[in-house]
Amino acid sequence: MILAKELNALLNAPSIEELWDMHTSRMAEYGFDRLIYGYTRYRTATSLGDPEDFVLLSNHDRSYLDTFIQDGLYFHAPMVRWALEHEGACSWSVLAEMLATETLTPEENKVIAFNRSMNVLAGYSISFKSVSPRTKGAIALTARVDLSQADIDAVWQEHGEDIILLNNVVHLRILTLPYTAPGRSLTRRQKEVLGWVGDGKTIQDIAVLLELTPATIEKHLRLARESLSVETTAQAVLKAAFQNQMFVLDN
Repeated sequence: MILAKELNALLNAPSIEELWDMHTSRMAEYGFDRLIYGYTRYRTATSLGDPEDFVLLSNHDRSYLDTFIQDGLYFHAPMVRWALEHEGACSWSVLAEMLATETLTPEENKVIAFNRSMNVLAGYSISFKSVSPRTKGAIALTARVDLSQADIDAVWQEHGEDIILLNNVVHLRILTLPYTAPGRSLTRRQKEVLGWVGDGKTIQDIAVLLELTPATIEKHLRLARESLSVETTAQAVLKAAFQNQMFVLDN
């Protein structure tokens, strides 16, 4: 019954911010006090895409994120590699096995050393099922500093199925909620104009519908392209749709 209430609360969260607050609080009760969630729609054989295009949520300290994300350390993280190659959940105990077999690259060893320096020592990673080769989502659950990997493995033994369920629900819910990367928010008019373009309307059509001049419509489209860092209006429509910035009812 308690889990059902939690699931309903997650499913009815009106925003990513509220959803994330609920989720981080619940995971902390299991012993995971620091989380990083990432999702990309722009994965290729050699890249996960531009980090500014990721859906990225975390309650880690900024000092950790500045190095791990902004400086690109994540790309060489052993558990990120695991998440790209697998689906499901994995204990970080595999890191000890990797170290013992000396199969890690110098870059991967650098990531482990950095994590140790930041007290990112024990935890679990969950890699979500992908719907296409271009997409990938995963979450890293870092255990409290006072918990060892054996401690958190014991927690997982008892509550792992519930933890996986809650994280899967949160992942699927995030994909349906509007998410805007910092500095890339569209105005209401830009969303409206892109929405009409997505419906197949021409600039002349939109001008008539909104009772504006074609030049004004062009201006809104140009600003939308700049905000989304794309070159064409078609790319702007696609990215805005990916971020759920279009066709969303205002509160």
